[in-house]
Amino acid sequence: MGKTSVTSRLNLPGRLGWLLMETPGFLTLLYTLRTLRSQTTTTAAAAAGSGGQEPPSLPYQNQVLAALFVLHYTYRALLFPWLQPSMSPLHIIIFLSGVAFQLTNGLLLGAWLGAYGPTTPAQWAAHLAPWPTAQFAAGLALFYLGLAANYYHDDELREIRRRRLRQARGKGGKGQGQGVDKHYEIPQAGLFKVVLYPHYLVEWIEWVGFWMAAGWGCAPARCFVLNEVAAMLPRAVRGRQWYVEKFGEEKIRGRWAVIPGVW
Repeated sequence: MGKTSVTSRLNLPGRLGWLLMETPGFLTLLYTLRTLRSQTTTTAAAAAGSGGQEPPSLPYQNQVLAALFVLHYTYRALLFPWLQPSMSPLHIIIFLSGVAFQLTNGLLLGAWLGAYGPTTPAQWAAHLAPWPTAQFAAGLALFYLGLAANYYHDDELREIRRRRLRQARGKGGKGQGQGVDKHYEIPQAGLFKVVLYPHYLVEWIEWVGFWMAAGWGCAPARCFVLNEVAAMLPRAVRGRQWYVEKFGEEKIRGRWAVIPGVW
């Protein structure tokens, strides 16, 4: 994020801005899921003449998918900013755009999980036919694979900054400032040997797994994946050009931007 940050009176502190930008998504999903489920159950009970009953539990698929979303954003919104050795300021336009996306995404997925998607075991069996259990399990496996790879490659980027901070402190410096906060290297571990933005790629894989588990007909999950690719792919392509300008083509030869053999 520091490679595209600008100096502006409209900047927010990096850590706080990131937390406030990313948190509304999973809070909106949980609120929508709970509220919509309660409302639709109450309406159905009133129509049947049997009010006053507790809403029945949603199938495990709905609950697991909601938990996966919360799991991802517990890391992305709450842990990620505080694990970073430093974070660049966040411009208010980026912040507001991120909040708008999070609110929309949380609302759509929460509504689908709470009422507008499958809400009974029979509906799930039909939705994921012909192999409902196998597709759901395969989607979960893909999600966790992407999530673990996301953690790993994020930490590889953090290690570059942590190593630089240790070096600065070892030389008697404070470990902060332009020389450290704006220090960049070409990452070497994991998928960084093949692409420069593997943390983008594995996050797409993560959410494709979510989409697969939710069913290929889940429009909110499909839109989530497409929006992520649309937002992150241009950043990765521009980012590779930034690496070329900073380090030279020879230093990154053989590394794609984000998708091996494509971009």
